[in-house]
Amino acid sequence: MIATFVHIWVKEAHIDDFIAATIENHKQSVQEPGNLRFDMLRDAGNPAKFVLYEAYLSDEDAASHKSTAHYLKWRDQVADWMAQPRQGIRHEIVYPVEVSAW
Repeated sequence: MIATFVHIWVKEAHIDDFIAATIENHKQSVQEPGNLRFDMLRDAGNPAKFVLYEAYLSDEDAASHKSTAHYLKWRDQVADWMAQPRQGIRHEIVYPVEVSAW
């Protein structure tokens, strides 16, 4: 199982747009086979800094996410709203390892 923390810096003028687009992406992402979590977090000290927490059963499930229509729509929609390129950092899930715990 893997998790990715995607760090995103959004231009202040597009924060509300980014949130709305990401909520729509979230609603479909959590329905994907192999998805365990898909959360949007915002930095408490910087309202333009977000982290997406994405957890999948496998690398293949995470890669499949990037070919879905909703991801591609989100990616293209938010591209110009970024203050800098987003950064995804992959992690291995150590615990819990039982899918039922998710």
